[in-house]
Amino acid sequence: MSGPAVLAPAGSVDGRAAFLDEDAGRPRDGLAMQDAPRSVAVFRALQLGDWLCATPALAALRAAWPGARIDVAGLPSTRELMRRLAGQGLVDDFIEFPGIPEFPEQPARGAAALRAFLATMRGRDYDLALQMHGSGGQSNPIVAGFGARRWAGFVPSARLAQPGRLMAWPDRLPEPRRYLALLRFLGLPARDEALRLPLGPGDHEQAALLAERHGLDPARTVLLHPGARLPSRRWPAGRFAALARALAADGWQTALTGSGDERAITAEVAAAGPPGLVDLTGQTTLGVLGALLARVRLLVCNDTGVSHVAAAVRTPSVVVASGSDAARWAPLDGRLHRVLALPIPCRPCAHPVCPIGHPCALGVTVAQARAQADALLAAGGPGVAAREGAGLAAPRRRPAGRLAGAPAHPAGMPASRRRAAR
Repeated sequence: MSGPAVLAPAGSVDGRAAFLDEDAGRPRDGLAMQDAPRSVAVFRALQLGDWLCATPALAALRAAWPGARIDVAGLPSTRELMRRLAGQGLVDDFIEFPGIPEFPEQPARGAAALRAFLATMRGRDYDLALQMHGSGGQSNPIVAGFGARRWAGFVPSARLAQPGRLMAWPDRLPEPRRYLALLRFLGLPARDEALRLPLGPGDHEQAALLAERHGLDPARTVLLHPGARLPSRRWPAGRFAALARALAADGWQTALTGSGDERAITAEVAAAGPPGLVDLTGQTTLGVLGALLARVRLLVCNDTGVSHVAAAVRTPSVVVASGSDAARWAPLDGRLHRVLALPIPCRPCAHPVCPIGHPCALGVTVAQARAQADALLAAGGPGVAAREGAGLAAPRRRPAGRLAGAPAHPAGMPASRRRAAR
């Protein structure tokens, strides 16, 4: 078996038809993009990292239609990101999607919750609904159920495509470029690929205090994030610990990050790691994690949401991609981000736990990860001053939506990588 590759830059639905009004799945007219909509609903019921990959498209929507109300329907776990995007004027409101059994990102709340959600969306009387969730096999009936005057998005095959409205799913494009391609298909200018994670002075102050409290010098610090939502996406904890020992022996400070739910994983790394390894598990909100990442020298992680946080703030990273569709999810800037992915026929993996011994993870050695880390550390990478504007949306074009004043919520980083035709 060869070693890991380092990626370069790079109708009715299973019982739900009864919940949709008879006419809801039929667009009332064709999509005339020359008529700027007054209100837009964007549907994307995915996790934090997935949504970060779609923020370039969201920014392009706002630039194209500065006067429109743009609402997002998605998972509760992304509310904090939406609040931050609202503060930049990109989003006006956020509506929680209750889930369906076919979407694994959260437990479905049942038929009554889905009916109530669709009634809420229909009551908002949108001019346009955009399906930015996936290929559309499961998600298009949901978006059609919003009752918008027009709806658009992806469809699973070219046979179902309609010019200027329904685009065949571009299976080979990296995730951020898929949704920019959709907007261009709809006739909108959409070229800026920068991910957006707005950070404020309070985030930077709290990150500085956290580093000081633990004796970390960000200019000498490497963060390691060993968690991921699915075990099949995790590089072994023992290898994270061995890499931390090697980095510490070279004089780097090392620290662990993770959500509170990942304490068992980080504790395993900490127990086998070097003396002085700092455990920050559960101590970082989304904003503090972003601000801390913006200051440190390097992140080492699995292919999960935190890798997209690093991409948004332009911090170099080494990403071990176990099981995931690495070409789809790899950060676009191959100079800053090195993705180690072992070519294997069963990738992308649909199993929460690998049934064949996890060869894609075990095939990436500590020495290989260390070589990529050493190369990035030797190259330096942008300092804090150079990255000061990284992750921020374009200047606000309209008053921030009501989400902007909502209280902050801590956010965990893991992101699902089980992506069927949806």
